[in-house]
Amino acid sequence: MTPDILCIGSVLWDIIGRSNTHMTQGSDRPGRITRVPGGVALNIAMAAKAYGMKPALLSTVGRDDEGDTLVAALDRLGLITETLYRSEDLPTDVYMAVEGANGLIAAIADAHSLEAVGNKILRPLDGPLAGWQGPIAVDGNLTTNLLAEIAQDRRFMQSDLRVAPASPGKAERLLPFLTHKSATLYVNLEEASLLLHDVQTDAAQAALRLRDRGVYRALVTDGPRLAACAYPGGVEAHRPPEVMVTRVTGAGDTFMAAHIAAERGGADVGAALLRAVEAAATYVSGDTYS
Repeated sequence: MTPDILCIGSVLWDIIGRSNTHMTQGSDRPGRITRVPGGVALNIAMAAKAYGMKPALLSTVGRDDEGDTLVAALDRLGLITETLYRSEDLPTDVYMAVEGANGLIAAIADAHSLEAVGNKILRPLDGPLAGWQGPIAVDGNLTTNLLAEIAQDRRFMQSDLRVAPASPGKAERLLPFLTHKSATLYVNLEEASLLLHDVQTDAAQAALRLRDRGVYRALVTDGPRLAACAYPGGVEAHRPPEVMVTRVTGAGDTFMAAHIAAERGGADVGAALLRAVEAAATYVSGDTYS
């Protein structure tokens, strides 16, 4: 199978505990605990596949039982896994989160194997994917050094590069892309504040400020409030529809994948942004992709 998008970053198991009640630090509530394929790059890939694209994964997965089970699950989903780096001596990474009715309570991302293998995950770009011309989604679970390397890499210079932090705690890893002339950044308002070293209160203004720093395009979301896209022609903004929130982990990845798929399908700036906010709202409501 020939891909039409590359997803570079974390591919792991998500262990998510969800409760339908309000939770705070120290809460002990009944709920459900699930284990599903996850990671930012994988979430983007799965959403892109649901929107009709053919994603290839550039990441690392261990040759342990957890890794074999994960790759088998991804093959069944129709994702391209031949491009994964399978480590003989590193375990498969894992992410753990607790969510309440009031949103994400806490999370821990164990992406140490991804960090340890470094640029080995990029080897397919010198092999079967040499000369790649399509979109590339990169997530902030990569090390600071590898992200800086990608920002300067000639293979990415003229590509349709889409970049997202894995979390606010890793937002500043994306600083090298603020002067990248073909990169599109996908961040939430908190992450935009961290990149700009200044508290932002408006998604549209934050997107414009990121553009002023030199990035080609910036998309900034603010939960149920305004989402904005600043691009060379100006700025577009849309407010997501009101929905009952039943999950939050993966919403930003769904937003990004829907936006890429919409643009690859020919949507203009405003239509692509609207499609993305609607897709994210559908996702957090617990419904399936549409």
